[in-house]
Amino acid sequence: MSRLRLTSIKGKKLLSEAEETKTSTRKRRKTAVEGEEAPKASPSSYHSFCDPAEVVQLRRKLLSWYDREKRELPWRTLAVTEADVNIRTYAVWVSEVMLQQTQVATVTDYYNRWMKRWPTVQHLAAATLQEVNQMWAGLGYYSRGKRLHEGAQKVVSELKGQMPHTVDDLLKELPGVGRYTAAAVASIALGQVAGVVDGNVTRVLCRLRAIGADSTSPAANQALWGLANVLVDSERPGDFNQAMMELGARVCTPKGPLCSRCPVRAHCRSHQKVQVQQEQNTKKLLGRTDRSVSEVLDVEDCMRGGTCPLCPLEPWDDSLGVQNFPRKPVKKAPRAERTLTCVVVRPGEQDDHEFLLTQRPNKGLLAGLWEFPSLLLQDGDSDAERRRALCHQISRTLNADVSDGLLRHVGEVVHVFSHIHQTYVVYSARLKRSDARVQAENTQWLTRSALQGAAVSTGLKKILKLYESRAGLEESPKEEKPSKNAERVKTSKKSRAAAAMGRARQLPLNSFFKTLKEESGS
Repeated sequence: MSRLRLTSIKGKKLLSEAEETKTSTRKRRKTAVEGEEAPKASPSSYHSFCDPAEVVQLRRKLLSWYDREKRELPWRTLAVTEADVNIRTYAVWVSEVMLQQTQVATVTDYYNRWMKRWPTVQHLAAATLQEVNQMWAGLGYYSRGKRLHEGAQKVVSELKGQMPHTVDDLLKELPGVGRYTAAAVASIALGQVAGVVDGNVTRVLCRLRAIGADSTSPAANQALWGLANVLVDSERPGDFNQAMMELGARVCTPKGPLCSRCPVRAHCRSHQKVQVQQEQNTKKLLGRTDRSVSEVLDVEDCMRGGTCPLCPLEPWDDSLGVQNFPRKPVKKAPRAERTLTCVVVRPGEQDDHEFLLTQRPNKGLLAGLWEFPSLLLQDGDSDAERRRALCHQISRTLNADVSDGLLRHVGEVVHVFSHIHQTYVVYSARLKRSDARVQAENTQWLTRSALQGAAVSTGLKKILKLYESRAGLEESPKEEKPSKNAERVKTSKKSRAAAAMGRARQLPLNSFFKTLKEESGS
């Protein structure tokens, strides 16, 4: 066979292979368009800890810092001093649930009161849900308290009063306990080697390893838990996990991180990136173009051509520095709702007046808490329609006829939940005791002092505060003739004069209600 013919054959073969390659590429593109998943790329080693010696150094530095700088917190003290493993596990469980999406400063007082009242899981199991809600009032995310109560009852009734002692059992047996809470309780209370990933730890790890993908994505979530389990110290797992959380809360903060005080900044990819950028900017100002070792390393960061699932899609922003990480998805704006609510008051048996409260359903938003009679406001309703609807709600609650002529508009209160921007349109109504004796199930009349200690939400407290600020200015819906008693006439004149002088000289609420009682002669 001639050399020319061989060359021709080889050429045809190469063309054929090229055509096959093109066809294969078209097919892959077509299947991708049609919805088939492309092969998933694996993360670059740049985002992990590959050197065991570096892990040892990081642990040593972080724990040394924690021993010097840790805050003395009641649950930490109890975790160290309590010899009873059951009480210790219960106490750490309570603290971890309370700390979910709530600041340490807020939790501390609640935790101390809780543990004083219910020092063991048996004490909590014996409490009522209303007592638990009352203790939890103001702490937010009320389902957490309910889950603690349900879990305590399950431990006592089904587990013979013994708290679960492993990560898996904590996950399986306790309602509302997820991967983080189970790992935190197991490591802190039981000394099990388990890493944790919460908001603070996520931020620390993303900056340490320059993880720029959405921190809530499956790839990032898997990588973060992997890093946490690699780093956790086998001899002091609880202290290490708390050190990571402490670092994120006090040093590696969302805004204004204190990198100069960070004990592990030498292991931080983000901090190294900042230093490289600063070095490059300085050289540009000086007109130098030579490349240092740090620049070369920076170029080699994670050059995977956009295939690494942990790298950011957006370019590095010099103005943000280490705050380029972590990247979070844009939160949905909370939906707006408007709710009609009425502060219904009647004369009490003593000097104090009483407020009408109704209980919310046991499931959903603010489950089981007490509130003023309320209903969701429909768009386009006129003021008259609002009044009629609200009066109908109150009448049905009391099983009595309440006229909309009794309603007085008080104002509006805004309260923002995590997913709802709630506006309360507040009215008030003052009833005679004889008109407000009968009431439906799940309603109660509470005095001002009793209401303060009831299981009520922060939103209700805001409404009450607005009502009290306006009470001195509000005129009675039905003016009755003053009694012939000279002292009562004198008191009535004083109250009207004080009201006319405006907010600067309002009467206290108790005095205001006392005056109304004397005027009505009830």
